[in-house]
Amino acid sequence: MKSEILWMIIGMGLVTYIPRMLPFVLFKGMELPPFIQGVLKNVPYATLGALIFPAIIFIQKDDIWYGIAGAVAAFAAAFLGANVIVVVLGSITVLAVYSFFL
Repeated sequence: MKSEILWMIIGMGLVTYIPRMLPFVLFKGMELPPFIQGVLKNVPYATLGALIFPAIIFIQKDDIWYGIAGAVAAFAAAFLGANVIVVVLGSITVLAVYSFFL
């Protein structure tokens, strides 16, 4: 039983390490075309949007405006240049006030 867990941990470590290491080994000293660089620079934003958008809609099944109010508060704070902590705390505060009054 213990050896199975150890092999599973080793396997998970390899599966996590290999995709992170391969780009460094394969593209070492190589410059990617500007188009590919532009696409790769936008991947984190697209991934973040794909993760956050469904959560905004489905945070409360009976009240879609709850998620929209939190998102608007977060977007507004981020647009004004607030720190990430301020964005999160501002959104939480807006949702606390929203749930208190409605």
